[in-house]
Amino acid sequence: MAKLGAAVGFASMAFLVVWGKEIPVNMQLQTDRYASGLVHEEIMATKERIWTEFSEHGVYDSTQYQPLGEDVDYIACQGGIVSLVPNDPVNTFRCRDLDLFDFKTHAQLGSSSGRGAGSWGWTSPDGREFVAIAQEDGAAFAEVSSKGKLVYLGRLPQYGSAPTSLWREIKGYKSYIIIGSEALRHGVQIFDLRKLLDVDPVSPVVFDNTTDLTGFWVDGLPLGRSHNVVTNEELNYGVATGFQPRDGLLGAGLVFFDLTDPSNPTTLGGTGEDGYVHDAQCLVYRGPDEKYRGNDICYGYDEDSLTIFDVTDKKDIRVISNTSYEGFVYTHQGWVLDPEWQQFLITDDEYDEYNKSGLAADGYPISYIWDISSLEAPKQTGHYKGLRKGIDHNQFVRDGFTYQSNYASGISILDLRSVALDPSGKGIKEVAYFDTHPEDDHLPGGGNVTFTGSWSHYPFFPSGFIVINTMDRGAFVVRRSTQP
Repeated sequence: MAKLGAAVGFASMAFLVVWGKEIPVNMQLQTDRYASGLVHEEIMATKERIWTEFSEHGVYDSTQYQPLGEDVDYIACQGGIVSLVPNDPVNTFRCRDLDLFDFKTHAQLGSSSGRGAGSWGWTSPDGREFVAIAQEDGAAFAEVSSKGKLVYLGRLPQYGSAPTSLWREIKGYKSYIIIGSEALRHGVQIFDLRKLLDVDPVSPVVFDNTTDLTGFWVDGLPLGRSHNVVTNEELNYGVATGFQPRDGLLGAGLVFFDLTDPSNPTTLGGTGEDGYVHDAQCLVYRGPDEKYRGNDICYGYDEDSLTIFDVTDKKDIRVISNTSYEGFVYTHQGWVLDPEWQQFLITDDEYDEYNKSGLAADGYPISYIWDISSLEAPKQTGHYKGLRKGIDHNQFVRDGFTYQSNYASGISILDLRSVALDPSGKGIKEVAYFDTHPEDDHLPGGGNVTFTGSWSHYPFFPSGFIVINTMDRGAFVVRRSTQP
């Protein structure tokens, strides 16, 4: 069942915005602007135009950026800055409580295009930490040493005849990484990071898509493309979201594939009941809603809403609730605050800052707080406004802190531990940040509302090291100066 509604352009959407709590999906607005794909197409076209301009100005030539010297242990964040090159504003990064341990350009990480996207990590049983860094032309692999250094080990190119694409996302499943892309014919690559354990960094390996992949899945993707990939390690499956075309059988929603045997992934089923799903988080439900305890639940970020699915039966997936919020422009991504007690959730809207809508009209990124105590009636209870202008993109929650990649304003770490007592968000505090894109620091608000800088990061290493993958420069390794 597709969503329904009538055409309203971005310009008129701004007049619809009045800040408040959660609201039903605007069915009139939904059909022609969202279900049709027009909003997503406009956003992608805007990004591609901006990226073309950056490319023409040489921004993506990563060789121009200064890597951290091999003889430098780390550079502490002092006086609010980390300076790779003294008195050079292009190599001086604003910061708070995040020290820089390494920076390597995309060129150093084997990419010929110099554009980064998603990322994910894996910790081996003996404690070694590895990261996969998505790039326009594949994925780079590196070990994060005990000293926080990126040790480049090789790369996996984009699949087969698939063209390059900046939209390349990665998630983890046990020792495997799962890679999807918006590129036609790309499918989903399944690669075992244990192959990196014995690689000599003196001789990095370019892995082969024919002989080195553990598995490959494309059966559930009509065009071989997907916007994102999601995994549920506890239940041994993966999910492709935002696959095209929208008018296909499953409406670009969710399609599931079995990872019990990663060498033989098989399609389990899917749903297009709520139309296009941009991103999702799928978990065994543990939380206050007794009706759904133990069920397999996916929290979907569906362009204009938070949509909660019961996916326990992959052949009979049901929408539990579909809730929008005033001020929405493009519901992008989110994460539950605690997977062991799923009572609260935080989301971001990727286009409200750029479109000057709602609380984000001034260009400062807004994080939306949700009480999901009732999966059938989630409540949007509050928000947090960022301290520097920018666009929020991807965030992940670990131990009560959310780590946010906010494009040109870099990475921000927010303390969410007050939310259970005050779900309005008033108690949320920024405790650390690292601005990976200093070129716009002089602008009012300390940043530019545009699509460059930090696309993603991986904050789950036991060591506390955080790898930040940027679109323009390369990959940074940072760690909190003071551990929480």
